[in-house]
Amino acid sequence: MNAPPPVPTSGPRWLYLHGFASGPASTKGVWLDAHWAKQGIPLERLNLRVPSMEHLSLNAMLATVRDALGAPHERAVLIGSSLGGLVAARTAEREPRVGALVLLAPAFHFVEQLQRRMGAEGWSQWQREGFLETDDHAEKRRTRVHHGIVEEAQAMDAARGVWPDVRVPTLIVHGRRDDTCDVRYSREWAQGKRHVRLVEVDDGHELTASLERIAKEADAFLAPWRGGEDTRQVFTANGPARD
Repeated sequence: MNAPPPVPTSGPRWLYLHGFASGPASTKGVWLDAHWAKQGIPLERLNLRVPSMEHLSLNAMLATVRDALGAPHERAVLIGSSLGGLVAARTAEREPRVGALVLLAPAFHFVEQLQRRMGAEGWSQWQREGFLETDDHAEKRRTRVHHGIVEEAQAMDAARGVWPDVRVPTLIVHGRRDDTCDVRYSREWAQGKRHVRLVEVDDGHELTASLERIAKEADAFLAPWRGGEDTRQVFTANGPARD
């Protein structure tokens, strides 16, 4: 008879933040949930489709994450994918309850990257009509997203700077073949930061071929947060890694 998985006596909450047009049942979120469950680590997969997919709001996402962090004395580890990675970083820059980040293809320069992918005509149409037609990966259908999320992102960039000011230990895993969130932004953000480790893999935006590598890197990186100790010091990361 197999022994039950070890259960940490105490420690931070582990929260997973999915990406744009995705949901709590995303492939990466479910896979990582099962991986860490075997080690007795519960992963809470947050729902960032707030207040609704059609009226998706960056500020509502940030509020959802803040509410999930727990009491003022509690700590959390945030694992964020794509837009969820940006939300995780924006949360960490202002929330002392965040102890570490794992960012998977984070959507740094969110507005700029959206403009690049949509082109001038598509971008103007979104502004003019107010809604963008896009794929809803969680519900496997077409949906609409209000332009307000762009306006919120632009206001946030203007107020706080386009780069999140994160001071906690951070692991980034990003695919070199990512045509949604260009890896060069992760390279630029990580450069010169001793507390950031960037791992580049030969993969696209979804990173589905790199799940084992993500788990291996995250397990090693988050080792100090598995038990009860509160490890919040900035440390020297191992530098960039490439396949």
